[in-house]
Amino acid sequence: MPARPSASRRTVLRGAAVAPVAGLGLAACSAPGGDSASATPTAPVDLGAESEVAKGGAKLYRDHNVVVSRDNSGALKAYSTICTHAGCPINKLQGTTLICPCHGSQFDATTGKVVQQPATEPLAELQVKAAGGRIIAGPGA
Repeated sequence: MPARPSASRRTVLRGAAVAPVAGLGLAACSAPGGDSASATPTAPVDLGAESEVAKGGAKLYRDHNVVVSRDNSGALKAYSTICTHAGCPINKLQGTTLICPCHGSQFDATTGKVVQQPATEPLAELQVKAAGGRIIAGPGA
């Protein structure tokens, strides 16, 4: 019976060196902290004073993964700030443009629409209202 060729030491070491690098590539496309779907409000959340969001502007509420904008007529809109590309929490707002730290997707905070890929789906819209001078967002708001 012929002897089976064994892997050389070099082949084994090369495989051991590549495995962690491959794992990093997979981890780069996942959201920090695991499942981010639950990071969006699942109940109404008091975000703060209604006066914090100026007409024509937007405010990012990082702790709740929500952005709230106000159009020139005073109407409020709210969106989840969980990126639709890879599920990363968006942590940067420049003017009314949200910028995802993971892959650079950008969204319009007043419409939720993608303005720069790789994301192709808009942000999820959330219910929002002003009550007693406070902004309330999330299901049932």
